[in-house]
Amino acid sequence: MDIRKDLVAASATPIVLSILRHGDSYGYAIIKRVREVSGDRIAWTDGMLYPVLHRLEAAGFVRATWKTADNGRRRKYYRITRQGEAELDHLREQWDVVHSALERLAGPGTIGT
Repeated sequence: MDIRKDLVAASATPIVLSILRHGDSYGYAIIKRVREVSGDRIAWTDGMLYPVLHRLEAAGFVRATWKTADNGRRRKYYRITRQGEAELDHLREQWDVVHSALERLAGPGTIGT
């Protein structure tokens, strides 16, 4: 199933912030985690993820720091901030309303009621 680009774009911020709520992470690991939690149905690329991360950093929702991995490779790790936590809570409330409306509309006898 292909997920429309507009839906992927709309869900990127809450997905990234949700992943970072569980701990610091770097780009490739975030992309891998999105694939895992979506059952390989959402496949982000670097070109899609990094603009989102940069926007979240500029907004103060995440902070980035460079760290050296055990193999000596330097990676930029991202951490959710308190402001990012509050934004995620706000976005989840909005997604819950949309999800609830879709669920109600999917049920029998909901047209016109």
